[in-house]
Amino acid sequence: MEVSPFYQELFTALNRGLVMSVALIVPSALGGVLIGSLAGSARAYGPRWLRRLGDAYAAIFRGTPLVVQLFVLYFGLPSLGIALSPYAAAVIGFILCSGAYQSEYVRGAFLSIRRGQFKGAMALGMSRWQTLLHIIFPQAFRRALHGCGNEIIYLIKYSSLAYIVTCVELTGEGKNIAGEYFRFTEAFMVIALYYLVLVSAAMLVLKKLEQRLAVPGMAAH
Repeated sequence: MEVSPFYQELFTALNRGLVMSVALIVPSALGGVLIGSLAGSARAYGPRWLRRLGDAYAAIFRGTPLVVQLFVLYFGLPSLGIALSPYAAAVIGFILCSGAYQSEYVRGAFLSIRRGQFKGAMALGMSRWQTLLHIIFPQAFRRALHGCGNEIIYLIKYSSLAYIVTCVELTGEGKNIAGEYFRFTEAFMVIALYYLVLVSAAMLVLKKLEQRLAVPGMAAH
């Protein structure tokens, strides 16, 4: 069967946009986990000034819309002499927003570890950092993995906001083709299928990672 010109252009554009979406999602997910782990650790075990700084960071980026954050990064910073490319503005915005949510999962995981384990390790001669690195963090990481994985799923979906700062990714490419042919229903249904495949693949990877890191008896406990 011969494919109509609309679908030929649509799939060509969406495949091109898919590459850009993956280029946005991967560094944003990795950066968000890194920033979230550091901020969550600081909010749970840091000195008072660092906890307050971490709380302020989480409050700002969790309390304001991602769209506004992207507008500030791309359209607002040039007035201060800082001009970011569309791709850089989108990735930085996604990392900072994702990191704020990740920090809450990490902080909750740290606080769920019984304080007696920390004191027991210190009593055995381990330093504060050794205790955090070798005793507390491995347990907290497993407990935070599910929540952090959910945030990565959300990141895949809200990466579609990158086109509002002229970073044309999957949604942006599809929107352009839909506007050219005035066939919005078909275009956005296909776009939704692309995102469904991305999310399903991420869920599969996260499930395998959870199974890999599972400790027998820990989940039941």
